[in-house]
Amino acid sequence: MNSLLPLDVFLLLLAVSFSVCGLLVLLHPRLMRYLRTRDDLNSVQAAHLRSTPRIGGIGVLAATLIALLFLVPDDKQSFFALFALTLLPVFAAGLAEDLGWRVSATGRLLAAAGSAALAIVLLQIWVPPLGIAVLDMVLGAAPVAIFVTILWATGVCHAINLIDGVNGLAGATGLLIAVGIALVAQQAGAVGFATVAAAIVPALIGFLLFNWPLGRIFMGDAGAYTLGHVLVWLALGLAAANAQVSALALALMFFWPVADTFLAIARRLRAGRPVGAPDRLHYHQFVMRALMLLSGGRLGKGVANSLTAMIMLPLVATPIATGIYLWDRPVAALLAWIVFGVLFTLSYLAGVRVFRGNRWRRVARAMQARSALPDPVV
Repeated sequence: MNSLLPLDVFLLLLAVSFSVCGLLVLLHPRLMRYLRTRDDLNSVQAAHLRSTPRIGGIGVLAATLIALLFLVPDDKQSFFALFALTLLPVFAAGLAEDLGWRVSATGRLLAAAGSAALAIVLLQIWVPPLGIAVLDMVLGAAPVAIFVTILWATGVCHAINLIDGVNGLAGATGLLIAVGIALVAQQAGAVGFATVAAAIVPALIGFLLFNWPLGRIFMGDAGAYTLGHVLVWLALGLAAANAQVSALALALMFFWPVADTFLAIARRLRAGRPVGAPDRLHYHQFVMRALMLLSGGRLGKGVANSLTAMIMLPLVATPIATGIYLWDRPVAALLAWIVFGVLFTLSYLAGVRVFRGNRWRRVARAMQARSALPDPVV
């Protein structure tokens, strides 16, 4: 990363993120007096044990803005300044929710779509040709390409938010995606994109030092949605500006959060529940409760929470590494999407089938009787 970002700049961005997040952790008890009451500990998706500030995204954004506004080459300054403006709708909606003003999921999605539409208008970027003849015929019509772009960008923002359910997972996933984009941008000679993507790494490390393993601060909706927006538009901008870069390979880096979101939609439709209804069956939630079952209750909720990200990161990293390797090979990237999709679905279904067996149901009931398991595995 030092070849992409000088060490002193890396440390500066790390210090900015770390300082802001640390200050928010220290001030949290005082800030609670002025914030609207939330009931996060009793929410359906809750995986933590104490009231925790959900505004760690402020620290990440502060460091990222320094990169967008001051670290890019002179010929790209206006582009990235406009890029920074596109963050406003999605960040504002997410922050309002984090501060207790109850912005609905639909409202946050509309804000993400608004940021995507603003990016299209200001940056004049949308999904570029994919290198697959059939797909490029469909995307050849600008209105179709613009619609797909807004749908993809909005979906990625929401997907990053959905995996933000255990300590370290969303932040580390974003970090790995940023590394992937930076490495591809470096290979393509896109200095501005490489610099900003590389700058996200120390921005996220500063946050992760408080978020993992103890969960002293969370990214929150502002952080997760804004991180998704920054990453997806870095990828789109890189592919649009460099014809040799495969948009499908860059999209592969977002595989895990996107696949988990599609799985959630399919699961809820099959159960006859609203698509936006929360549940506790995301892949990371399944892994966390499986860890608690396998330990027979010896692993507490807090320990299992932090271990979950460590177990899942190799799975998250594999499609990202594949996207880096296939950065200029669109057909191979499309095939990789199919292979990873099949493996993801089969692994989830196999895991659910195993832990629905009578043996593990008995273990779950015994643990619930002594309050060692907060809810059923499936």
